[in-house]
Amino acid sequence: MLRIRIMRTDPAFADLPLPTYATSGAAGMDICAAVHEPLELPPGGIVVVPTALAIALPPGYECQVRSRSGLAARYGVFALNSPGTIDSDYRGEIRIILANFGREPFWIRRGDRIAQLVVARYERVCWEVVERLPESSRGEAGFGSTGITGCL
Repeated sequence: MLRIRIMRTDPAFADLPLPTYATSGAAGMDICAAVHEPLELPPGGIVVVPTALAIALPPGYECQVRSRSGLAARYGVFALNSPGTIDSDYRGEIRIILANFGREPFWIRRGDRIAQLVVARYERVCWEVVERLPESSRGEAGFGSTGITGCL
């Protein structure tokens, strides 16, 4: 199991849980809002929500910020720029960009689970400029070239 250092950035929120897996099979950990007063997210609005947490990822890892499916389905609230990336060399507070695509205002309260975090390994690359790419069966076909039917 990967161990990641985490720090609380504001002692006023020391009672909030650390990011936590909701079930034994969950890939993402829920992260909570660290707000003193309820924060309104109006329809069409965008807010940046503090979490009062900072992390130190090892090199070769990123922490992805993703929407919570329940917030998206029930309220139209999404983590904007999802998945957002927290780089291994970032040491500042994790802040979540939320957008309201719903029709009603959405209120964010202290301790609300507002997004999920997925820690993932990545590879760094070195580009190799070539005159031609190897052939593939797909070629240059994209944007819907495989159709939408075929699951039945």
